Amino acid sequence: MLLLIATIFSCGQKSKSDKDLAENKLTELKVDKEKQDMIIDEHLKNGAWKHELYSREWQEEIDKGLAKDSTIAYLWQQKAMPMFKQGKYEVGMEFIDNAVKYDRQRWQDYRAFIKCIFANTYRESIADFEDYKKRFGNGYVMDYTYDFYIGLSYLQLNEFEKAEQIFKKDLEFQLKDKGEDWLHHLDLFYFGISKYEQKDYLGAIEIFDKALESYPDFSEVQIFKADCLRKIGKTEEAKELQKLGEINGRKGNTINEDNVIYERYPYQIRWY
Repeated sequence: MLLLIATIFSCGQKSKSDKDLAENKLTELKVDKEKQDMIIDEHLKNGAWKHELYSREWQEEIDKGLAKDSTIAYLWQQKAMPMFKQGKYEVGMEFIDNAVKYDRQRWQDYRAFIKCIFANTYRESIADFEDYKKRFGNGYVMDYTYDFYIGLSYLQLNEFEKAEQIFKKDLEFQLKDKGEDWLHHLDLFYFGISKYEQKDYLGAIEIFDKALESYPDFSEVQIFKADCLRKIGKTEEAKELQKLGEINGRKGNTINEDNVIYERYPYQIRWY
């Protein structure tokens, strides 16, 4: 009987102890979060952000914050971002890897985006996005779906049939998720390119026309559509559209993503 009482008492103590440990852990996490927010305020908002993006002071302020807590993923991302914009991909990737290490859910899809648009390590980008989707599901980063970047990566790897399949699936997903008004001219442009590269010129024209409905002066679409028209024998129509595309290109009616000031997007035409 005494053994039973002792056992019950011991179990009760263990349960209470586990609960206390859990509560202490939550308190500790809350304190850490508050401490990290203070470091971010001091060394990022009131530190790095008061200096030029590419300055040594930007990096030094962030380093001061990381010296206090090297597990703050946001500081690592902010340390990496200027490197990518300067074309220093190898250095920047070391920093963004640390951001992913300390907060995978927030930063892995961003890293995958960087690998696609900046570093041009397309197979790594695909692997990063596919892994992220398995862990956390499909979604959007920097305004586009994960499959958009996966399809774009396959385009750049000359795996055009795979790219077409991805873009087709992605457009179906977006139509279901957001509706037709959500479809972006860049999604449609690259979907059309995947058909163009497989010599499906009629299919490409059909998609390019949809892109031109939302961006009528999109020069790249006009140029590639003109080539499709030429390939199917519509030479006069192709000439007129080619001229129009060149005029619009020189006017700046090209791919208008924010990051084009740092990187030329796939199939973007240089107009100078």
